[in-house]
Amino acid sequence: MAEIEADVIVVGSGVAGALLAARAAEAGLKVAILEAGPRVDRVEAVQRYWDALIKVPESPYPPTREADHPVTHDRHYWYRQSGPDEFKSTYLKVVGGTTWHWLGTCLRFVPNDFRLKSLYGRGLDWPVSYADLEPFYGEAEDEIGVSGDSAEPLGSPRSRAYPMEAIPQTYLDRSFATALAESGYEVRATPQGRNSAPRDDRPGCCGSASCIPVCPVQAKYDATVHLSRAEVKGAAVHDRTTATFVEIGPDRKVAAIRFKRPDGSEGRAVGKAFVIAAHAIETPRLLLHSRSEATPNGVANSSDQVGRNLMDHPSQLSWALTDRPVWPYRGPLSTSGIENLRDGSFRTERGALRVEIGNDGWSWPTGAPITLPEDFVRRGLRGPALDAALRDHASRHVRLASLIEQLPDPDNRVTLDADDQDMYGVPLPRIAYRLDDYAKAGLAAARELHADVFRRLGTSEVRHDPDFKGAGHIIGTARMGDNPAHAVVDRDLRSHDHPNLFVLGSAVFPTSATANPTLTIAALSLRAAGAVMATVKA
Repeated sequence: MAEIEADVIVVGSGVAGALLAARAAEAGLKVAILEAGPRVDRVEAVQRYWDALIKVPESPYPPTREADHPVTHDRHYWYRQSGPDEFKSTYLKVVGGTTWHWLGTCLRFVPNDFRLKSLYGRGLDWPVSYADLEPFYGEAEDEIGVSGDSAEPLGSPRSRAYPMEAIPQTYLDRSFATALAESGYEVRATPQGRNSAPRDDRPGCCGSASCIPVCPVQAKYDATVHLSRAEVKGAAVHDRTTATFVEIGPDRKVAAIRFKRPDGSEGRAVGKAFVIAAHAIETPRLLLHSRSEATPNGVANSSDQVGRNLMDHPSQLSWALTDRPVWPYRGPLSTSGIENLRDGSFRTERGALRVEIGNDGWSWPTGAPITLPEDFVRRGLRGPALDAALRDHASRHVRLASLIEQLPDPDNRVTLDADDQDMYGVPLPRIAYRLDDYAKAGLAAARELHADVFRRLGTSEVRHDPDFKGAGHIIGTARMGDNPAHAVVDRDLRSHDHPNLFVLGSAVFPTSATANPTLTIAALSLRAAGAVMATVKA
């Protein structure tokens, strides 16, 4: 049986695990990272995306038997769903994690997001405040390399400037801003984890318009940036190495993490501190599977909260045809949004929302680059007439997506399927998920808002998707809190049950708020690094 030894054992190589690993390695600690998936060759990934007949976020990263994961166009391939609603967001198992196909949005939470229960009587409060996290937001922006407008706090007070100037707003963005100038809807440049200028040996954004699913030049940040830094300092990344079981010793500390590999080999990873950073589906799956006489409900689960309170940002998608060209399909997929609707007294009644303005035209709702030519050909258009019709129609495509706040619900949860297992004998994730009236009211408010925005912009053919979309933001399932009876980890992301075990990532979020979660994941991970390193040295 193989054995991996290190001071810090990290499970998962996405943004949380990579940042923690880099910090620990730079501090002189021996670090080992276990990643179920393979390393990604960027050139090959881009080619797979170009060649894919069905272009979805997972196209460059097809699941394999040894590192299976959900896919957007067939979520039942991996998830076992109990309903009543379908959980629609996915993730990757590759070195670098889901940052390979994230959009790049780097918004902070607003201060009141941490006090939802105190202020609005909904959900629960976080055990940390915005003030506690603000310095680490700044560090995270610097580590990721965020481009943003430092003069626009977007509701989140700042103590330092962004490391780079904002990605310029597109002509489409400016068209929205002009139309909404007197409306109260504030169109602002979105802070993004992509270079607006060369930085850290990575080029500036060249507008390839394929941020999801792959940036061909790595102008957009992905976690391999920090994995490389960790490796330079001596960390070891063990790819195609799947963590299958967490062993607990008689002192209630984690003794080892068992792993298996596709060649049939298996072993144990032993260390002084253990970090589970495997996203909000795989983290509870691993913890729940690690049942023993000492942990009959699974590891870190004396509270019975592991796997519970699964959240996303259920999204309302709407699209329309403008009266004049606004020239979409250029630049990053989104460079602006409406950010002044994320907080207010309405949160007592419905979920808050943020509005993403898309540069990708009708690609998401209709697959227009493929479906539009087919439609015009069926109408009999050919040659120059077809070219002219395509140019005119496509130049006027606009879409909005509102990300809705969802409340924690203990019945929305990840459990272990009773029938199906992966190749290593670990049960597949079974998901129970339901949208409550709070989220549904937020979706309804978004449809009204979208209709108003489109009216002010000057559009026709307005359509609202009748069903919600997944935002790709998997949140909850191992929440943080001060009370061990109701939380999995404490404010330092240390397990209440096992003093040398930490859980990182969006799994620890007590509530969802409206901001895309990556920057907050990064800030929390950087904040937890001190506690992890102190555990090693204790």
